[in-house]
Amino acid sequence: MSQDPQSLEELLDRIGEAAQDKDQVSMESILHATGRRSFGPLLLLAGLVTLAPIVGDLPGMPTIMGLLVLLTAGQLLFQREYFWLPSWMLNREVGQEGLRKSLDWMRPPARFLDRWTRPRLRMFAQGTGFYAIAAVCVLIAFGMPVMEVVPFSANGAGAGLLAFGLSLIARDGLLALVAFVVTGLTMGAVVYTLL
Repeated sequence: MSQDPQSLEELLDRIGEAAQDKDQVSMESILHATGRRSFGPLLLLAGLVTLAPIVGDLPGMPTIMGLLVLLTAGQLLFQREYFWLPSWMLNREVGQEGLRKSLDWMRPPARFLDRWTRPRLRMFAQGTGFYAIAAVCVLIAFGMPVMEVVPFSANGAGAGLLAFGLSLIARDGLLALVAFVVTGLTMGAVVYTLL
């Protein structure tokens, strides 16, 4: 693909295209279709997978998405131009049927979100705000393994990642601020539950 997805619905379309004519869909083929070198689509992908019913509920999937975010956000903070990911992560597969059901479930919310996002308060989604998002995403990634045992907390993390990713794609600083709040509430709930 020559250009990064410009909306959540376009991202879902590209994931669907990656799944065509395959029984199992690898993470590598999904990343190739969505833009492997762009942080926004990767965050969106991690958020969508973590939030999605069926796929996101697979044991270990939130942790794998946390590792994906940690690797990409960490490399971003060190200002690497291209993301490196290990082959065991790229070779991870999900069934086409489960992926298609998840994509169908996510389309109506994606259309709704796409209608409400637009460039605004860009300072929170570009420049220093961009690196603040990457730093918070590293914290989310470190928390993902713990969130697998705290009910619904991985969904909160997924919502935060999705909002951060969408804010970067749309240059929507207001959505980035919402994502910071959702992430803070989710982390607070996890800490409260564990104490």
